[in-house]
Amino acid sequence: MPADDNRMTAPILCRDCGTARKVTDRCTVCGGTRTLSHPELDTLSIAHVDCDAFYASVEKRDDPSLRDKPVLVGGGRRGVVSAACYHARIYGVHSAMPMFKALQLCPDAVVVKGNMDKYAYEGRRIRMLMSELTPLVEPLSIDEAFLDLSGTARLHGRSPAQSLIALQNRILEDVGVTVSVGLSYNKFLAKTASDLDKPNGFAVLGRTDAQAFLAKQSVGFIYGIGPAFTAKLERSGLRTIADVRQWSDKRLAEKFGDQGLRLARLSRGEDHRRVNPTHTRKSISAETTFSDDICDLEALKDKLWQVCLKTADRSKAKNMAGSIVTLKLKTARFKSITRRRTLSQPIQLADAMFHALEPLLEAEVKGGAYRLIGAGISALCQPVGDAADLLDLKASKRGAAERASDIARAKFGSDAVFTGRGLRLAKAKQSSATSLPGKIRDDIF
Repeated sequence: MPADDNRMTAPILCRDCGTARKVTDRCTVCGGTRTLSHPELDTLSIAHVDCDAFYASVEKRDDPSLRDKPVLVGGGRRGVVSAACYHARIYGVHSAMPMFKALQLCPDAVVVKGNMDKYAYEGRRIRMLMSELTPLVEPLSIDEAFLDLSGTARLHGRSPAQSLIALQNRILEDVGVTVSVGLSYNKFLAKTASDLDKPNGFAVLGRTDAQAFLAKQSVGFIYGIGPAFTAKLERSGLRTIADVRQWSDKRLAEKFGDQGLRLARLSRGEDHRRVNPTHTRKSISAETTFSDDICDLEALKDKLWQVCLKTADRSKAKNMAGSIVTLKLKTARFKSITRRRTLSQPIQLADAMFHALEPLLEAEVKGGAYRLIGAGISALCQPVGDAADLLDLKASKRGAAERASDIARAKFGSDAVFTGRGLRLAKAKQSSATSLPGKIRDDIF
C-alpha cells in the first residue's frame, strides 16, 4: 500500500505503463496520471495475480450488449452463482450464493450459463503469459496464481513491479479481461494485497507497513479463517489480529491446535511457503443441479450417468484415474450428503464409475427429494488399463465400447454416439425442448 510519509524517497512507477517517473501530473511516456509508489517497491518479488470476476468478464467480452449490465454466471435459477460481475456485487450478490437469492437481490441481472471449456482455455492463455515472466508460477485455480519473480529483473531489464504492470496490460490486450495484482514478500500477504484494490488494481504490502495494516483487521480477515472459527475466536476475546498477537504461540496452540499456530504466524505476517509450480491435482469431479427436485431413483440414476460421463471425459483429458469414487447429493432442503467408496483398482471410465456409485445411490435414496447430484474420483494416479470386474462379466465389453465411442465423439462431435441410457436422455431432452414455448437461448438459464 502507498506510504505517504515516505513518498519523496519511495520509487514511483506509472501505473499505466510501468515507467519509472517523478511526481508529475502526467507520465511523459504514455500520458497516464496514475502512480504506484512504495518504499520497498523495488525489492518485493512475490505476487498474487487474480482475474476480476473472471467468468463474467469473459462473457461480457464476448457479448458487448452485456457490458453495462449486471451479469451472473451459473446454473439457472435453482443453481448457484459461479461468478458475479462487479455491477451485480453492488447489490450484495456473491459467488456460491443460491441463484434464486441472487435474483431477489438483483432482479435485473442477466443470467448466463457457464462454459467451463471456454474459461479453461482463457485461463491457460493467461497462465502462459505468466510463465513468460517466471517459471515459478503456482496456480490456485483457473483464474489465479502466485508468481515468484525473484531474480527476473536482470532477465527482463525491469523490476518485478514493472513486469507485473506489463502483464496486466498484456492480459487485457490479448485476452480481454482485467486482473488485480498483490505484491509483497510472502504468499499470504501477496494474496491479502490483491484483494485490496479491485478491479484492475495493484496493491503493495511491505515489511514497513504489513504489521500495522494487519493489526487493525478482524480475525476473519485472514484467508482460511471461516465464520465458525471466527465465532470461536471471538468467544475467547480475539476479535482483531492485534488481539491475537497478545497471546503466545503456546497458548494459541493449546486452545486451538494447529489452527492456532497458523493464526499466530499469519497474525505477524509470517509465511515461509515457497511458490511451488508443481501443482498436484487431488480429485476430478462434476455435478449438476436439477431444474426440479427429483425423488425417483431411476431418474436420479440417469443424472448420475451424466455426471459420471463428464467426470470420465475430464479424467481422460488429463490422463488420470482414481481408486476412490465419491457420490455427492444435495437434498431439497440444501443438506449435503457425501458417500465414498475405495476400489481395488483405479478407474477412469464412466461405466466403471457409474457401477461403483450406483449401489451408494440406491442405499441413500429412500423416497426423499434431491436437487443436485455429483460424481468424482480421487487418490489419482496414471491409468493402468481397464481391468474388468470379475463379478461383472460384461464390464470388459462395456469398457471397450466406451473407448470406441470416445474416438467417435472426438472425431464427429459429442452427439455422435450415445449409450442406451444416454440415448434415452437425449430423446427426453429433445422432447422437452420442442414442447417449450417461445425461443430458448442456450447461453441463459
